[in-house]
Amino acid sequence: MALFGSSRDISMFRYVNRELLGDVITQQCALYKYVLDKTKTNMYGESSGGKFFDGPILLNALITVNNNTSPIDDFGVNFDWSIEVAFLRDDLVDANTQPEVGDIILYQESYFEIDNTIHAQYFAGKDPDYPYNQNPLNPGLENFGYNVSVVCNTHYVPADRVNIIKTRL
Repeated sequence: MALFGSSRDISMFRYVNRELLGDVITQQCALYKYVLDKTKTNMYGESSGGKFFDGPILLNALITVNNNTSPIDDFGVNFDWSIEVAFLRDDLVDANTQPEVGDIILYQESYFEIDNTIHAQYFAGKDPDYPYNQNPLNPGLENFGYNVSVVCNTHYVPADRVNIIKTRL
């Protein structure tokens, strides 16, 4: 039987995480969900009339801003900037949303498109969705484990390419 990762440990861990993100770190961002049904595509699968987004959903997050770079190619100098955004999974469940590839994050008046999402952030290394009850050596493991956060890797998108008009935030 495992010593750590029970429901009591998870409850304390959840409380501390929410207090840190909400009261100490206090970084917030807005999440715009990509709406595939409203977006019209051409014969190549590209959006022809612009993309449509729902939102914004204001969420607490732990945001790591990476250094920007200016790579030079055949067309001139580009601007490349990425951030890493970690959302507490419990906040996403409360907001009834899940960040996906193609969604837009607004952070400090800049737009970032999600490239990749990482869902494997486990407390005590145990996945709560994995069926541990079939393990005869450690009975009771199905009551342990917690999936802590969702980490999103993003890249900068100019505001004119996103076509999001802020009316109120």
